Amino acid sequence: MSWDFSTPPEYQAKLDWAAEFVRTKVEPLDLVYPHLHYTPPSPEIRRVIDPLKAEVRAHGLWAAHLTPELGGGGRGQLELGLLNEILGRSLWAPVIFGTQAPDTGNAEILAHYGTAEQKDKYLQPLLNGEIFSCYSMTEPQGGSDPGVFITAATRDGDDWILDGYKFFSSNATTASLYIVLAVTAPDQPLKNRMSMFLVPADTPGVVLERRSGTAAEPPDEGTHPLVRYDHVRLPADSLLGEAGSGFLVAQTRLGGGRVHHAMRTVGLCNRAFDMMCERAISRSTKGSLLAEKGAVQTMIADSWAQITQFRLMVLYTAWLIDQRTTAGTRKEIAAIKITAPTVLHDVVMRAIQIHGALGISNELPLWEWLQQVFVVGFSDGPAEIHRITMARQILAEYAPAEGLWPSEHLPARRAEAAAAVAAMLADALAET
Repeated sequence: MSWDFSTPPEYQAKLDWAAEFVRTKVEPLDLVYPHLHYTPPSPEIRRVIDPLKAEVRAHGLWAAHLTPELGGGGRGQLELGLLNEILGRSLWAPVIFGTQAPDTGNAEILAHYGTAEQKDKYLQPLLNGEIFSCYSMTEPQGGSDPGVFITAATRDGDDWILDGYKFFSSNATTASLYIVLAVTAPDQPLKNRMSMFLVPADTPGVVLERRSGTAAEPPDEGTHPLVRYDHVRLPADSLLGEAGSGFLVAQTRLGGGRVHHAMRTVGLCNRAFDMMCERAISRSTKGSLLAEKGAVQTMIADSWAQITQFRLMVLYTAWLIDQRTTAGTRKEIAAIKITAPTVLHDVVMRAIQIHGALGISNELPLWEWLQQVFVVGFSDGPAEIHRITMARQILAEYAPAEGLWPSEHLPARRAEAAAAVAAMLADALAET
């Protein structure tokens, strides 16, 4: 029996280096270049970040989610999870380590389904951080439910004509490449109804209709636009994978990504927890430290317990994926997806409470992190759908009770137990 919670010393050394590197060299970028982490770097920023990326490469942690032949580290989901826990503390860290979303998922499906020409044109620049990509899936009338998507691509000779709207297409303002999920066979079952297309951002007919953003972004300056595809002509080689395989391609990128997002959430929770504890032992009121107040002690204890439980669940899910496949761990992946926003909400809210007015000010990052609760909840599909899917999978493992009463009905169990014990007594007496 093997049961081990330790990390191999060689990889632990890499994680220790990454933690110190992120804290001392990457987190400062969040303050000097806020909200520029998904923007093609200016010459000034490139002079700063290129040496940092070189350090990451030298330590074998660059694009750790991809195989070595693609320039990555070929790490399993468990090792990736431990690394992403560290990267979740900083906005810039995923970019410096070549693991920024949605480019990680987009690079993954390019690696799996792209032709040699598509990989040469898009994959390496993505891995090098020279360009950014956008995953354009959500639609205004149906959100993330592919069953009601209406953006469509139709054949025109050897070409495809793409028409429709996609909402909240993150990074569309700075991306060089859009990956678009479109209906190509509306009469087919859902799994065969759609196809995935590679659309360069400068293709005629690609229109940023409105620069939507999150609540923290100024009007008309958001980075999650409403995109209109107005009779966009795409050559045949724009297709990613086979025609009708779009749903399969989309599912390929989500499972591992949810593990990465969850562990980054753990990293953000840890940072909020550190702030909470520091404040508790630094600030006094009513004659004693906050740390000596029963209510504060309760908040700290509850936060530690929640973070630890969630972290172990995510790492267990990552371990299961390494042992099986993403498809074989859908229940566990759904569980971490629906738990992440609750844990982040609870921990950040307590940190805000302990900081008082400073906690809701723009002099601490806590209020901005609180908004991330909703981003985590909505990313990769609404949590409600995952709850339903998870419950169905769990219930499928059970069988209905035989007869009128539940299987744990005590009168029936007592009768069965009495008969079993009587039989054992009879056997014992027969042997004497």
